Amino acid sequence: MSSDAEQQPQPPPPEPERRLSPLTLLTAPIRPLRSLLVPILIALVAGNFNPWVLGSSALAVVAVVVTGFVTYRTFRYRVGQERLEIRKGLLQRSTRTIPLERIRGVEVTSTLLHRAFGLAVVNIEAAAGGPDAQEGKLDAVSVDEAERLRRELLHRRALLRGESQQAASGEAEEEERTDTAALAPPSAVEPDTVYFAMPARWYFYAVLSLGYLLTPFVALAAVLGFVLQIVDDLSLDIESEQLFGAADELLADSVLPLIVAGVAVIVVLVLMMPVFAVISYSISHWDFTLLRRGEALVAERGLFTRSSVTLEHRRIRGHELLDNPLQRLRSAVRLRAIVTGISGTSNRAALLPIGDRDTVERIVAQALQPYRGPLHAHPPAARTRRLVRAIVPFAALAAAVAWFAPWWVTAVLLIPALLGIPLGIDRYRSLGHGSDSDSVSVRSGSLRRHQAVVHRRAVIGWRWRQTLFQRRVRLADMGLTVGAGDGVYEAIDADLAGSVAFAAEVTPAMVRPFLVDDSDHEST
Repeated sequence: MSSDAEQQPQPPPPEPERRLSPLTLLTAPIRPLRSLLVPILIALVAGNFNPWVLGSSALAVVAVVVTGFVTYRTFRYRVGQERLEIRKGLLQRSTRTIPLERIRGVEVTSTLLHRAFGLAVVNIEAAAGGPDAQEGKLDAVSVDEAERLRRELLHRRALLRGESQQAASGEAEEEERTDTAALAPPSAVEPDTVYFAMPARWYFYAVLSLGYLLTPFVALAAVLGFVLQIVDDLSLDIESEQLFGAADELLADSVLPLIVAGVAVIVVLVLMMPVFAVISYSISHWDFTLLRRGEALVAERGLFTRSSVTLEHRRIRGHELLDNPLQRLRSAVRLRAIVTGISGTSNRAALLPIGDRDTVERIVAQALQPYRGPLHAHPPAARTRRLVRAIVPFAALAAAVAWFAPWWVTAVLLIPALLGIPLGIDRYRSLGHGSDSDSVSVRSGSLRRHQAVVHRRAVIGWRWRQTLFQRRVRLADMGLTVGAGDGVYEAIDADLAGSVAFAAEVTPAMVRPFLVDDSDHEST
């Protein structure tokens, strides 16, 4: 016992208290002043530069500057042996304590303002043993200090968790190498290995994403909201009857020009969809880089706001490949990591933006654990269910309204019913599950197809669900339970007996004790 205690590495001594960067005196007031600029200008113009308005505006500016000074003078943080302490406040003091062993991740971001002053923001995500998360934020420190904090916090967390003992007690060789590197001092970490640097042609994959294609309409909505806010701030006193009367008069006099203008605006927005998509996509993913730093994957991205997300290898339980019909036509796909402590929908889990599948699979082979096995097709009954679910709802609705609605309404409702035929077939073709010597994979979806690849050792349970209709055709939704990502990854409409046998093959010690041997049952 004593020899083990002596061999267990001890955390470094506590660090002294530190302050934020002195440049916080400049950055802290700029952000609130930027948000107050428009209201102050509106107030000045609407108030005809009244002395009281001028004095109130000057007082608001002074208050913001003083707040920034107080923030710098009162904010302290200290990395201890077991916890991170953050103290702040002047009149109302607060102290936040984050246990280092509960830290889930450390993210470094830098807005355009921070980058101009060589600063960064350190976001510490941690869990205090429950569903709620404690988060610490250091805004702002120097770039070198942010990187040092990231390495130091992860290093101390590894020591407190005793992950060296876990590796020595029989963990896999890969995890042993990971733990050894994590326990090494931050200064001893090997140089970065760059897996991917985003080429210029990848920015044009934005046109394959519906979310980015709708950017012009989102921008238009934002502009209209801003205009309405200005009108409201100016307190224009217009009676509703006068407003509607003016609108009726305008429509009566110029209906055709308004229609032409509206159609022209829509046409321009549609034509600008690809342009805006590429621009917004470039801003979000500018200079996207995926690299290995020590025993962690680091994804860096962003033009105006530069973010750096660190995912430790020991927490990665697999990956997901996601695409839609447009992306499949160009053999494009996105890559996300399945990580403990991070939801599958979180942006922090993104490893690669939309890109060609061959490149993504090559990077998976280099940085992660690739899946090299086949995917088994699901029974024909699953195809029938996919077609029924895609066709019947719209066909039934069309039949219902055919009794009282005009014929063209029925025809419109029949269009999605007819489109449901290729959609149902594609959904069936996307279904599949399989395994190789290291991983398990399930795939489903059409409009948003996703293939999850999970390490065998990460599977902690299985779940089968059946509806009344599935029981009639001996199908079931088989779920792989994983302590990471979304928690459960399902193989939809799989053969019930075949999926049970599949689970028994993947994790025999977990499933076979619950199976009944037919031969023994018959002999009994």
